[in-house]
Amino acid sequence: MSSKHDNTRNGLANEIGKRTSFNCPRQEAYLNLMRTHALLSTQVSRLLKEHGLTDPQYNALRILRGEGKPMQTYQIAERMISLQTDISRLVERMVAAGLVDRNRSEDDRRVVWVSLTEKGQSILQELDAPINQLHESQFQDLTQKELNSLSELLFRARR
Repeated sequence: MSSKHDNTRNGLANEIGKRTSFNCPRQEAYLNLMRTHALLSTQVSRLLKEHGLTDPQYNALRILRGEGKPMQTYQIAERMISLQTDISRLVERMVAAGLVDRNRSEDDRRVVWVSLTEKGQSILQELDAPINQLHESQFQDLTQKELNSLSELLFRARR
């Protein structure tokens, strides 16, 4: 085996100061995933915070921009990357920040429509390039083929 493989294989154990190798590959994979998520998401969160956003707010804004028209709150919640148990409170904070508008349906007052404001659209446009640059730097050591494999493996792990 090559030393690169050895470094990768024992990388997490060494990184977290574990004295022995992992006995369970599934546990090692899970912990590796969690460690990677913590690092990468912290970098994204810092960037979003500079623009006055949280991760869930950014996610909701991107969903609205992608849809291109008003959406019901439950539709936004269904598409969120991270489970959002209180979508109403999230939307309320975004309305207060001027990022989205919220309107009740004339036909059914229980239905709430959420739409992107100019301010929300503008913040997304400001973030497009910095977010792309951050993701490029986060994954610069992976080839396109490796990124495709990683995405496929992560998708399969969720199934």
